[in-house]
Amino acid sequence: MTGVTVTEARQLLLDLAGVTEVRYSGMPSFLLNGRFLARFRDEDTVLVLQLATIGERDVLMDLHPRAFFFTEHYRNYPAVLIRLADVPSALLADVVTESWRHVGALPAARPRHKAAQRGTRRRPTRR
Repeated sequence: MTGVTVTEARQLLLDLAGVTEVRYSGMPSFLLNGRFLARFRDEDTVLVLQLATIGERDVLMDLHPRAFFFTEHYRNYPAVLIRLADVPSALLADVVTESWRHVGALPAARPRHKAAQRGTRRRPTRR
């Protein structure tokens, strides 16, 4: 059977240990240890997923070109875009789990200052 609903994809991500859901640029996004793991885009029809390498993305696109793709924005970034309507659920589970292992092995993200999150710079304090 091909195709995964947004609810199923969200639950798959949230069932993984340490994954939290946040809003980023108005879209549901998923972090692991403060690092980007995945997010929905295109009105929740596509899932952007962090990968270990660009080569891994190439393998996925060869394996199932209708489900896996990328845009120019992601050309030099190890991520893949997944059409939820076209990806088999078992394949999505395998790919998401492998991504979770990769991101989980990275050091935790450093906390960001509130000013940096708003896109402004903090000024150094004078002594």
